[in-house]
Amino acid sequence: MEPRRTADRRPVVEVRNHIADRWCDAESGRTQENRNPGDLTDVVSRSADSGPADALAAVAAAQAALPAWRALGPVRRGEIVLRAARLVAERRQEFGEAITREQGKLLKEALGEVDRTVALLEYTAGEGRRLGGATLPADDPRTVALTRREPIGVVGLVTPWNFPLAIPAWKVAPALVSGCTAVLKPSPLTPLTASLLVECFVRAGAVGGVLNLVHGGREVGEALVKEPAVAGVSFTGSVEVGRAIHTAGAHRFLRTQLEMGGKNAALVLADADLDAAADAIAAGAFGQAGQRCSATSRVVVDQAVHGELVRRLADRAAALRVGGGLDAAAQLGPVVSADRLRACVDGVRQALAEGATRVTGGERLTEGLPEGYFMAPTVLDGVRADSYIAQEEIFGPVLSVIECDGLDDGLRIVNSVRYGMAAAIFTKDPTLAFTALDRIEAGMLHVNRPGVGAYPHMPHIGAKESQYGPAECSPQVWDFYTEWRTACISY
Repeated sequence: MEPRRTADRRPVVEVRNHIADRWCDAESGRTQENRNPGDLTDVVSRSADSGPADALAAVAAAQAALPAWRALGPVRRGEIVLRAARLVAERRQEFGEAITREQGKLLKEALGEVDRTVALLEYTAGEGRRLGGATLPADDPRTVALTRREPIGVVGLVTPWNFPLAIPAWKVAPALVSGCTAVLKPSPLTPLTASLLVECFVRAGAVGGVLNLVHGGREVGEALVKEPAVAGVSFTGSVEVGRAIHTAGAHRFLRTQLEMGGKNAALVLADADLDAAADAIAAGAFGQAGQRCSATSRVVVDQAVHGELVRRLADRAAALRVGGGLDAAAQLGPVVSADRLRACVDGVRQALAEGATRVTGGERLTEGLPEGYFMAPTVLDGVRADSYIAQEEIFGPVLSVIECDGLDDGLRIVNSVRYGMAAAIFTKDPTLAFTALDRIEAGMLHVNRPGVGAYPHMPHIGAKESQYGPAECSPQVWDFYTEWRTACISY
């Protein structure tokens, strides 16, 4: 990566591919310019815009590196991941600023992502000493029966823009500890952060084609899915793309791990602490500008406390100060792109046409702000449970409020979507809380707290159309990157 500067002295980085231990341009020579979504005058990087030939070169490098990497063993591979974690921690501020400039989230949110990434890497590195099987009883005398795990081979890792450091890290780390070699294809919206991460892994010892990086768009992902040498693809993104990956690889039994969309609900019952609920819901809905697969985008509230909760949510949304990610006073940053901003505005417009009421927000903000993609924090009331905005992912700071009549009706509405990523319930009654935990159709559940993701050592998992394949960020992740072997040994 070769930095240079624009006339106003802000750095622009030439972001390149990393294939077989070499930083290189796309074979075509094409590049893509990336700008700060919170300040469009800030050119962050120019990245390689790669194609199938680059992807196949990366796969070949990973395939060549596989035997030696596999032979290294999980303990030594874990030590390399731990060294990478320490390098990321040492460069915390650099990573935070890179995330903020190219993705847009507030610097404090970006630094929080860096800290979470370090924790994820440390946890996964330690799993290298636990990546074993079991000894089992044998039917015959003087015989030992056992199981063990083996890496599946070369894997493709396709990652999104909303967590440009954490999600690549939580795919790369278990891939490498398991003994797989990898090709990482990050979102073309956030190439710089992924490049910095790969740089840390390379410096830590993931060399010789063990970890390859190819920047680009759809062509790169499609090439990874089609290439017979790729044994598995781990993907985070939309349901539509996840389904396309799975179906395109099904004929050759490609292993897939797909973490997809969410339309997550907070269920607020009549006995809830409304101030605490409003605080938690606002954090879940407007944190990172609502651009999380686990973000709270629906509030299902008992009609007995509906008006009181809406007032509290409106107050919290209206009080948020919107600004660029590097603005220390900002409490809500931009969305990532013009397309994402358009989806938010169009979603609100359609909701109003379907009978919803705008309580606050609902439009693009420009006054007093840098040129960027700023969406007002939005609360919509009177939303129908079957309307577009209640059913489909908007992926922005837009919160829909739906009334319910008690627990059973609330659970019906919560479960009425095709997604099942995350959910939260707010109540003082433990019986109601545990009843909801039993019946909500979502992978990550919370009681009286923001309904977002779990801790680094817990499964990051969805239900229904939010997930296909094993969980990430947990011992369950090895069920994707490894396959079982058995052995019976007579002596």
